Amino acid sequence: MITDNASYVQHHLTHLSLNLKTLSLGDGGFWTLHLDTLVISWLLGGFFLLVFRRAVNRLTLGVPGKLQNFIEMVIKFVDGTVRESFQGNSALIAPLALTIFVWILLMNAMDLLPVDLLSTFVSFLGLSHFRGVPTADPNTTFGLSISVFFLIIYHNFKIKGAGGFGREVLTVPFGPWLFPINVIFRVIEESVRPASLSLRLFGNLFAGELIFILLALMPWWLQWPFGGLWAIFHILVILIQAFIFMMLTIIYLSMAHESHAEEAH
Repeated sequence: MITDNASYVQHHLTHLSLNLKTLSLGDGGFWTLHLDTLVISWLLGGFFLLVFRRAVNRLTLGVPGKLQNFIEMVIKFVDGTVRESFQGNSALIAPLALTIFVWILLMNAMDLLPVDLLSTFVSFLGLSHFRGVPTADPNTTFGLSISVFFLIIYHNFKIKGAGGFGREVLTVPFGPWLFPINVIFRVIEESVRPASLSLRLFGNLFAGELIFILLALMPWWLQWPFGGLWAIFHILVILIQAFIFMMLTIIYLSMAHESHAEEAH
């Protein structure tokens, strides 16, 4: 019984992987692509673009439809958050925040699908494994956070220039005479940001996915009440984690627009 349950859990936690060395299905260590993560994230990204594009094409100044109302509500929410949190001036931040929030929200929401739905579907295609929650894969969350990290570095150089950014790294917070410590602190600070972004999102969604899998092992008459209660709670987790990732991205980029070199003594 324990072996069967363990096999069930392991089955649902195994990715559909492509070994890039042999170009065959299977784990190839570092040279491995998680095809399920890529397919689902790309499909959801395309869905996001198509829905928003459809809303723009059907934009009306009269009585808006339900889709337009919903899209406008999401855009106003994200735009208001950016205005309150971002102190700089950049046309990129609001669209970036909207993309991050909606895309992560859609990927998180895949956790609400029945555990066996996608794996049963792909079994008809001759595939044995398929995980449907991209944000429960650390490759996705680290990919998103590393992209944010590069944007932070880019904006530091763009706003402050190479000289200004270099002075800030060397002199903040302890002044120019302790520049080695300043550099170490800056490297730690910049490294912690993408790590915290990615691990927070991954940890919450992986835990949620695992709990749904464990609930699926319960008798069917217990799955519905306990699964329903967890799904209701998990909706909050899905929303909050998408919002936190977006919010921290805005804050980090806002900090990149601020200059602290004058604070050094």
